Amino acid sequence: MKLCHRRDLPDGAARGFDPEGRGQDTVFIVRQGDRLYAYADACPHHGTPMAWRKDHYLNAARDRIVCAAHGALFDITTGRCTLGPCLGDCLTNLPLTLQANGDIHLAEAPHKETQQ
Repeated sequence: MKLCHRRDLPDGAARGFDPEGRGQDTVFIVRQGDRLYAYADACPHHGTPMAWRKDHYLNAARDRIVCAAHGALFDITTGRCTLGPCLGDCLTNLPLTLQANGDIHLAEAPHKETQQ
């Protein structure tokens, strides 16, 4: 599922997406240079959305993801909470694919086989 084009996400920026058309962002991507990091837009502490307003997922220094609900800080590359009430917990990482034309797609989750 296409989220955006790489040029739509500047280096050092974050952006939220609503791939299922729910009326609220459920996914966000952070770009650092050539690297893209995608997470579910839900804090592991209470499941609340991360941004305090549209596309505001990063702290002022732009070196950590911040939860608007309680100020928890998360490492951009791992999604692990480094400060706050969910210390050590991680954001849910989501797989992306970058197409040759620069389109960024949310990769399909693998289907789980059921045990009989």
